[in-house]
Amino acid sequence: MNVIWELDFYSRPILDERQKKRWEVLVCESPTSVDSEVESLFHYSQFCANTEVNSVWLRNALKAAIEKAPAPPKKIRFFRRPMTNMIVKACEELGIAAQPSRRTLALQQLLDTRMQTVYPQDPNYQADTSPSVKMADSIPQPLPDELLGEKWVFVTLPAGAFAEMPDWQIDFGDAFPLAMMEVEPETPIPGLIVFSSRALPLAGWMSGAELAFLKLGETPAPRLLLESSANDCWILSTLNDPQLQAEARRFEERKQAANGVHFLAVQVNPETEAFAGFWLMREMEFG
Repeated sequence: MNVIWELDFYSRPILDERQKKRWEVLVCESPTSVDSEVESLFHYSQFCANTEVNSVWLRNALKAAIEKAPAPPKKIRFFRRPMTNMIVKACEELGIAAQPSRRTLALQQLLDTRMQTVYPQDPNYQADTSPSVKMADSIPQPLPDELLGEKWVFVTLPAGAFAEMPDWQIDFGDAFPLAMMEVEPETPIPGLIVFSSRALPLAGWMSGAELAFLKLGETPAPRLLLESSANDCWILSTLNDPQLQAEARRFEERKQAANGVHFLAVQVNPETEAFAGFWLMREMEFG
C-alpha cells in the first residue's frame, strides 16, 4: 500500500504562558485517486513549545502518529522550505522518504479549516497579522533535451469524465477527488497532452519531480512553465506563435474557472489510448 502523508511543522497563532507562539506538527494522508474518500483519510496533530522545536521532537511526534495510523507512510511531502533540514532528518531516522512538494492540497485545506475554526477557539489565540514569509521564486530552467516532447496540445475534459480515471491505463500519475476542490461535474477541466516517443522515461522523470502546476509565464517572453517540487520551475516551451499564446491564455482562463484545477498527460502519440503519465494538479498559493 503506497501511503503518502503531507506534513507541516510550524508555529501557530496560539501563545503559551511565556507569550511565545506554540508550534504544531500536522499530518494528513494524501488523496491519490479521484475516488479517494477524503473524510476517511488519516490526520494527526500535536503541539509543542518553541523551545522543543528540533528533529528529535518531530521524529517522536511522527512515531506517535504512525502508531495511530492505519498504515505507515512510504513518503512524506512538505511545502515549507525553511523546515527542510529538520523534516528530512526526522523522516530519514524513521526510514521514510521526505519530499519537498506543492502537492499538499489536502494539508492546505486542513490548515485553512484549522485557522478558521480550531485555533480561534483556544483561549490563548492571537490573530496573526504578520504576512507569511514567501521565498523568492526560482528562475525557470530549460528541460533536458531528452525530456522534451515532440508535440503537445491543449485540451479540455468535463470534470465528470474523471470518474472513470481509475479504469484508465496509466503508468505514472497522481490525482485527487475533484469534489474536494468544489468542482462541479460539468466544469471543463483544461489540460495539456505531451506526445513523445520516449513517453515512459519522460513520465517517469515527472513522477519523481513532484509536479505542482502548469502556468503561462508572460515575461520576459510568453512561455509554458511547469512548476514542481517546492520551488522548481521548468520551461516546457517558448510560445513564439500568436495562436499558441492565445491558446495558452484560454488555458489560464479555464484553469481559473475550474478553481485552479487542470491536468498534464503524457502519451506516445495521439492514436494510443494508454497514458504513460497523467497528473491532476491545482495551482494555489502556499505560505
